[in-house]
Amino acid sequence: MNDDDLRGAILARVAGLRAGTSLCPSQVARDLAEDWRPLMTPLRRVALEMAGQGRIAVTQKGRPAGPDPRGPIRLGRV
Repeated sequence: MNDDDLRGAILARVAGLRAGTSLCPSQVARDLAEDWRPLMTPLRRVALEMAGQGRIAVTQKGRPAGPDPRGPIRLGRV
């Protein structure tokens, strides 16, 4: 699984969201692999890169996440 695969999966899931909703990155990871937990670190990294480029929103506790968030994050549409 490379970064392009992760980007594509994130964009596909986020594109399917209704306005104002978000999803846990683990939902994307679960779509990609039965053993999804090892994907979480690279998935978070790619999601944060995409947020920095303005392609998706990454939030934590309802606010934009910083560059190195600790704890749960959510992915959403921009």
